[in-house]
Amino acid sequence: MKAWLGRNLEMIVLVVSGLLLAGGAVAWWVDADVAARWMWIACTVLGLVFALAATVQAAAQKRPTVDIIAVLALAGSLAVDEPLAGAIITLMLATGQVLEAMADARARRELSLLTARAPRTARRIVADGLEEIPVADVRIGDRLLVRPGEVVPVDGRLSDDATFDESALTGEPLPVGRPAGEDVRSGVVNVGGPVEILTTTTSESSTYAALVRLVEEAQGISAPFVRSADRWAVAFVPLTLVLAGAAWAVSGDPVRAVAVLVVATPCPLLLAAPIAIVSGLSRAARLGVVVKGGGALEQLAQGRVVLVDKTGTLTRGRPELADVITAPDGDGEEALRLAASVDQLSAHVLAGPIVEAARERGLDVVMPTDVQEVHGQGVEGMVGGHRVRVGRMTWIAGHTPPRWIRRVRKRADLDGSASSLVEVDGEVVAALLLRDPIRPDAPRMVRALRRAGVTRVVLATGDRADVGAAVGRIVGVDQVLADCTPEDKLEALGRERGHGATIMVGDGINDAPALAAADVGVALAARGATASSEAADVVLTVDRIDALADAMAVAARSRRIAFQAVAVGMGLSLVAMVAAALGYLAPTVGAALQEVIDLLAIGIALRAVLPGRLHSVALSEEDKETLAALREEHDSVSPLVERVASVADALDAHDPDVSEAIALVDALETDLLPHERADEERLVPLVARARGTDEAVMALSRTHAEIEHQVGRLRRLLDSIDGDAEPDDIVELRRMLYALYGVLRLHNAQEDEDAFSLLPAHG
Repeated sequence: MKAWLGRNLEMIVLVVSGLLLAGGAVAWWVDADVAARWMWIACTVLGLVFALAATVQAAAQKRPTVDIIAVLALAGSLAVDEPLAGAIITLMLATGQVLEAMADARARRELSLLTARAPRTARRIVADGLEEIPVADVRIGDRLLVRPGEVVPVDGRLSDDATFDESALTGEPLPVGRPAGEDVRSGVVNVGGPVEILTTTTSESSTYAALVRLVEEAQGISAPFVRSADRWAVAFVPLTLVLAGAAWAVSGDPVRAVAVLVVATPCPLLLAAPIAIVSGLSRAARLGVVVKGGGALEQLAQGRVVLVDKTGTLTRGRPELADVITAPDGDGEEALRLAASVDQLSAHVLAGPIVEAARERGLDVVMPTDVQEVHGQGVEGMVGGHRVRVGRMTWIAGHTPPRWIRRVRKRADLDGSASSLVEVDGEVVAALLLRDPIRPDAPRMVRALRRAGVTRVVLATGDRADVGAAVGRIVGVDQVLADCTPEDKLEALGRERGHGATIMVGDGINDAPALAAADVGVALAARGATASSEAADVVLTVDRIDALADAMAVAARSRRIAFQAVAVGMGLSLVAMVAAALGYLAPTVGAALQEVIDLLAIGIALRAVLPGRLHSVALSEEDKETLAALREEHDSVSPLVERVASVADALDAHDPDVSEAIALVDALETDLLPHERADEERLVPLVARARGTDEAVMALSRTHAEIEHQVGRLRRLLDSIDGDAEPDDIVELRRMLYALYGVLRLHNAQEDEDAFSLLPAHG
């Protein structure tokens, strides 16, 4: 009962005060003046107790408050026998408190829906069937079964194709299909058939468990909500008391002083600003951004300098297969198929991308046997009668590898790539290069941050200077700080504070000190949270860093609306206070007028609940389906793009064989060019419509034309050779292939950034 009263106190006061005020009005209408007077007195006393309790609570928390004005106004109404004015003030206070409680509860509900779905148990696959275990007992490398309708308990890798409802994490309502070998995050709901996953995290470090902790922390910080406008109370309370005292002293009439206090009851300060800020918290939560309190939201709106980490922030934070380099006379597709087959049962960070790449290329990945994983080195197993090993160069090739492997190592060092060797039956057959690609939405995020008021963007990374500089140039930062330790990032924050309020964006444990030291720390938790999320003020729970720019837009708008509500409400209140001091407003009339002013201010504040202009582009469901289909085609021709470079690499002027080049151009004409024409016909208009301007797609159209032109030139060159190639022909052919490869790589990056990044991120 006590808990129920605590949750519903504001509503109880509102209902009782409304009944007493209305009952008094009815009694007065039927000439029962005494009954009316006592009802209004009871209502005023109720308001006085309510306001006095709020004042005592504020004093106990040692924070300034304007509730004292309401206490004086209510007490003064009783002292000068103006109970109707006091009853109106009580109703006004109760109405405002209910509105604030509703807005706060709405923001909490947006977050708390997540915690209610947290899984408690998991079904582990063991030798003799299934065993149900607590989620806390799940270990890395366990095989779990997730039935239809169940929430995935921990992060893992899929053994088969599956379909999930990921709306709890991304906000995207449509089910998402995931191929075998791809990683799946905890917290999503299996909406297909039973699916098996290989766990890659424990429950404590999984995405959903971390999200639940963040929600609980955000709720703890936000309650009690610190009224952002209380800072003005220090000046407003003395001003009101001086004006009321002056009115009494000059006129000799205490009623004037009460009238001043009545119209000074500052609901715009008490409620309008908090409603706007809490509405901003709710809007940000809907975008997948957990903001830990109104103070963090206001600071986010004032951010002018952004320091951003590279790995997992500007880059995906997860390697992708960049190239397959084979030994002389090797078969890259077969090497990748065998490697992916054994990697299915490996929890290593490079295993998932290898399996995923093989599945995307349509390779026949089979289940291995006799699998053993050597920690920190690699994995080995039997696939179709072949002993296959995949892992580090030194583990497989030793410290004196063949020449072609040394070239692979040098290329990996130059590109900043990771590498794994593939050994089949004791012979090294291929090297797999994996790279952490730049997020397609990273350049757009930087541009959007600048539109949101950020004047300076600094990339602070622990990576090498050349790698950091390459990423910085592509995304468009102002400065790159490479080889940074956590201490270096703290020093950089100190230097950058001279340019304005600082925002630090990161996702690693080493970012936690800087996140805590910045004016606003922003952590990425879409793939699981670490200490960075605990130290941050803002946490992105969606795998889209451009959500930060949207959150800044929401914060700035909420803050702006809060100031507008306060300015309008308090400006009109000050005018009314002067009128009351001069004797033009009686306490009852003043109370009614203040009610109108308060409702106007609250109405202005409630505008923050409505959606505002964001930098993100809203797509129709039809456009999303079209874009998803085109991206699938785009991904299917990606191996063909890499084949262009491989064919060019293999050309030899001393052995002028152009058969591979002819087969390549045939494939380009039958597979690549139709895709580029479809992009021009369907993708370009879609992006132009989404961006609202044709200028956004001019570069895409130009590269479509250039690709077709380059393929046509290759065909003409090969036709002119006609089976009798000269060394000069080979040199020219190699040059043209490399040129086409460069155009294709640039074009793919353009499409990723300008088009496919419009789709919600699901991984």
